[in-house]
Amino acid sequence: MTSAHIPISPISRSRVRVRGLVQGVGFRPFVHDLADSLGLTGWVLNDAEGVLLEVQGGDRAGFIDALARRAPPLADVAAIEVEDLAPEPAESGFRIRASAAGVSGAAGAAATMIGPDAAVCPDCLTELFDPVDRRWRYPFLNCTHCGPRHTITRALPYDRPRTSMAGFTLCPDCAREYADPRDRRFHAQPIACPACGPALDTPVEEITARLRAGEIVAIKGLGGFHLACDAYDAAAVARLRARKQRNGKPFAVMVANLASASALADISPVEAALLTGPERPVVLVRARSGSLPDAVAPDLAWVGLMLPHTPLQYLLFHEAAGRPAGTAWLDQPQDLALVMTSANPGGEPLVTDNAEAHDRLAGIADHIAGHDRNIVIRSDDSVARAVGGAPTMIRRSRGHAPRGIPLGRQAPPILALGGHLKNTICVTRGDQAFLSQHVGDLDNGATLRFLEETVAHLLGILEVEPVAVAHDLHPDFLSTRHAQSLDLPRFAIQHHHAHIAAVAAEHGLEGPLVGLALDGFGLGEAGDSRGGELLRLDGATCDRLGHFAELAQPGGDKAARQPWRMAAAALHRMGRADEITRRFADHGNTAALVQMLDRGINCPPTTSCGRWFDAACGLLGVRAVSGFEGEAAMVLESLVTRPTVLPGGWTITDGVLDLTALLDAVSGLSPGAGADLFHGTLTAALIDWALPAIEGGRIALAGGCVMNAVLTEGLIDGFCHHGITAVIPRKVPANDGGLSLGQAWVAAHLITA
Repeated sequence: MTSAHIPISPISRSRVRVRGLVQGVGFRPFVHDLADSLGLTGWVLNDAEGVLLEVQGGDRAGFIDALARRAPPLADVAAIEVEDLAPEPAESGFRIRASAAGVSGAAGAAATMIGPDAAVCPDCLTELFDPVDRRWRYPFLNCTHCGPRHTITRALPYDRPRTSMAGFTLCPDCAREYADPRDRRFHAQPIACPACGPALDTPVEEITARLRAGEIVAIKGLGGFHLACDAYDAAAVARLRARKQRNGKPFAVMVANLASASALADISPVEAALLTGPERPVVLVRARSGSLPDAVAPDLAWVGLMLPHTPLQYLLFHEAAGRPAGTAWLDQPQDLALVMTSANPGGEPLVTDNAEAHDRLAGIADHIAGHDRNIVIRSDDSVARAVGGAPTMIRRSRGHAPRGIPLGRQAPPILALGGHLKNTICVTRGDQAFLSQHVGDLDNGATLRFLEETVAHLLGILEVEPVAVAHDLHPDFLSTRHAQSLDLPRFAIQHHHAHIAAVAAEHGLEGPLVGLALDGFGLGEAGDSRGGELLRLDGATCDRLGHFAELAQPGGDKAARQPWRMAAAALHRMGRADEITRRFADHGNTAALVQMLDRGINCPPTTSCGRWFDAACGLLGVRAVSGFEGEAAMVLESLVTRPTVLPGGWTITDGVLDLTALLDAVSGLSPGAGADLFHGTLTAALIDWALPAIEGGRIALAGGCVMNAVLTEGLIDGFCHHGITAVIPRKVPANDGGLSLGQAWVAAHLITA
């Protein structure tokens, strides 16, 4: 942020502008208490640019320094600006003024932002489990330091009338707390209690009893419904998997606390910090063998764990524990673990409305548990993992969206619409980029409508009118078609250019940057299929320095879902086509497939890193057919115990990296040995390939394959051995969830060039 150590003139009054994430985080009460403690007079209010205040009296320098140094925990102060004024002669006391709706900067647009939803804070937990407190076991308690923000807000400035709490009139007790500057709920906009706030339609004790009895219950949360069942009940987990038609995709599991999590998985300090932070994402951790039924995360070494983030979720564990008084029980292992998966049947967006839940979840859930606080904007759970000793995002959504990402430079207002899979959108304003919550795969009309809703909501709360729209190069993506429907100048950004640009944007890297885009699919400028790319970025330009050797994709798009087809293509490439029928006779008409490969019919070539992974998985018998995107590669990663390197396992010719020798070697190994050899050799090959091209002592890594922690940690360590820093996405996903940020970054350079 801009330095808060600003010289103060002898004039005894100052106007102070505070910019950043300063609304909905208790900033005005904090300012009030700070001024009062220093004996200063004046006022503070919210407006469209952030927080505006005037302060008069003695130690104004100390006051301004403390604004940033002692700001509330959920605040993020970006800048503090001070203007000297003439004193007010008859002023007494310090007060909070009503928000100034419509007050704006020179451009007439808002310059502040609503914060993400935050998990229940310790003070609220103390109240929740205190039998004499008036909010004892109340499922919707919150304060200025926790609770819903993004998912209940319709517009800024952030005040109760602009949220879904507008219809709940404060009772006298809550009104008194709201108006008391010394109360923790002073100007807490979602403030509520049993007498005046939202209510459940199913008692907590009934929800818990149904879960204990093996039922599947749809539970309304902050950003949508979860489908929940007892994670230790293998039959219930299998029933949920079958009803949701989830194939082998892993489920997330919610436990009461770190002690309970440690009984299920090995938890590192970085993972513990992720689990307990106010964002409360699902965190991928290495599971203890046999700790959960296999149906939770079939054949995977990692399980996604999360801790409760709403009062209702805490109450489920409290009920199961026998309703103990106080919070000491939260430090002890609990015997309840719940599968908590998104209620989005058929790959459609999250269910958010009570009536919608009864309609769309009737065939999946045995019971619907809703409440009467409306969800303004749906937001799925975020997903994170530790890579290289630091947090990385796999899915950036609830708890993180729509927190701004500093760009380190001013950018024109741009709307970027992402890609087809794991879609997010991005809006730039000033020197920040605002990434939306996870939208999902744009393969149905409902998700496209969610994309349109997300665009409208994000542009609305930011008060941004974009001057251009950026999108993927692929003409058939629904995100591209939506961009074409807008009356704005358009920039089509090549997929892997955007991936590496997202790393540059997040880390504020200007100038030439070499990157490895290790991905599943992206359309090239020539209409070709790409995904293993060595690139050089410089501003808006992107040069292709090299790529993986091409592999045929027999059957086209089918090959991405059926690794045995990629294995067959690899065998054909190695001159071992006679083995295809013997190995894969159970999976289709192999004779016809061999003819396709011989003649090059319906076998489009690809340079995709992901398809080389699939070929290895098919050859090793890890997965012949994937039930969900990336399943085969995830299982292969789970088999790694100690990566090894095959000497001569790759060749590099005119910038083309060929791993045929590696596939030839793994084809005769056990799955575990093959996983070790493939990961170790691929890592060494990538380093060997990229080193001659690197400039400035750094390389960017991005793309879906960078979600593989074994591969990425190997690359980080390997490049470090050569004195090179491997820069990876941390705040945004390396997969297509970060694509919109890169698109916006490139478009900004094109506009300002």
